[in-house]
Amino acid sequence: MRRTTRLLSVVVVCAALVVLIGCRGEDCTAPSGSAFETLTAYLAANDMDIPDMLNGWIIAAADVVDNTDDYYILDIRSADDYDSGHIDGAVHSSLGNILTDAANSGGKTILVACYTGQSAAHAVIALRLSGYTDAKVLKFGMSSWNVAFDRWTANCANIGDGHANWSTDATATLADFADPDLSASSSTGAGILAERVDAMLAAGFKGIDASVVLASPGSYFINNYWAESDVNTYGHIAGAYRIKEDLTLAAGGLGHLDPTETIVTYCWTGQTSSMITAYLTVLGYDAKSLKFGTNAMIYDDLQTSRWSASADYAYVTE
Repeated sequence: MRRTTRLLSVVVVCAALVVLIGCRGEDCTAPSGSAFETLTAYLAANDMDIPDMLNGWIIAAADVVDNTDDYYILDIRSADDYDSGHIDGAVHSSLGNILTDAANSGGKTILVACYTGQSAAHAVIALRLSGYTDAKVLKFGMSSWNVAFDRWTANCANIGDGHANWSTDATATLADFADPDLSASSSTGAGILAERVDAMLAAGFKGIDASVVLASPGSYFINNYWAESDVNTYGHIAGAYRIKEDLTLAAGGLGHLDPTETIVTYCWTGQTSSMITAYLTVLGYDAKSLKFGTNAMIYDDLQTSRWSASADYAYVTE
């Protein structure tokens, strides 16, 4: 049976349970199903699909600077970098401790700040899957707050221009694959999710350099998380797939990902792809985010979604 059919069947079963016994928010499991089926059914029934994760997940520094008291800001840079300068009121944390420190948010919206907005995206997936459904990433990280913290400018590059592995051909043809082999000690959706979120956080930020992927694209299952019109405008890494609109539990698009390969997702800036990568890691895929996205490959060609410049907002030191 095709994986997409199986997954949709699980979702239908779980949706029926929601209606009949009110299992929304509880352990809505797939009887006799695999850990992956149980987990994905639970996620689908509790509004934790990929589109839910990407709903209002990022906010620009300009929209925060005059309203910092509205947020519980967790800064996950190193302790030394936090001490050298951070947003007034921000609490130092780390990717691994994000859930522990989030418990002190007092009901405020959690805003995660990192260096570039990329590792913060992993943290926000963990938060949103753990009940902090309005947690947000500081767009472009502390690099956007003040030039003193800029780690973006030096990573914008054009290594894709003229590269043999930057292609204007059609993206690769999609196929169907089996589920990841997901193991868990718990048998409930909530329990499996908690285990998998902990495992994702313990693994740390899963990024990969653009130069590494461009040098050997055949070593990875590469997904260009762009609209088709953008691929047609700019091209893509040779051999890449384009799975975006149906990369959801509801649409079954995850069945187009090969669980036996390392899934490299790339987008414009590496921030959205980091969200996707963290989510896929929770589901049991071997996933990585291409760091800095196409800003690291074809920066000068980009007409949109480009890093521009840091602001000059105040910060405090400790």
